[in-house]
Amino acid sequence: MASRFLAVLACSTLALSGLAPPASAQDAATGERLFRTRCASCHSLEPGQNRIGPSLNGVIGRQAGSVEGARYSAGLRDLGITWDAAQIDTFLANPRAMVKGSTMTISVTNAADRAAITAYLQSQPSSN
Repeated sequence: MASRFLAVLACSTLALSGLAPPASAQDAATGERLFRTRCASCHSLEPGQNRIGPSLNGVIGRQAGSVEGARYSAGLRDLGITWDAAQIDTFLANPRAMVKGSTMTISVTNAADRAAITAYLQSQPSSN
């Protein structure tokens, strides 16, 4: 009985904390493929290497609109959030709904694809 209570408490704490479960290696591998085909033409993972969009090196945990030398819309510069898995998911699902005036026109409508891309981004070493 006590172990069941502790298990429920642990699950509740995790759910309330807003933490995503750890990304699996398979999700990250799928995410790498998706990143290369859907994102890499506009975004780099190299620090300081901005393309049409900002470098995504260390994007998880970074203030939105804060990459030096990147071109941001006013809406993204003024968004006032720190990127986490949930924010990335919302943005990828419909960038222009989340950020009015966003110059990002690509959306990822498939939830599994968004989760895989996010897992890949989380798996990358950050130089921030």
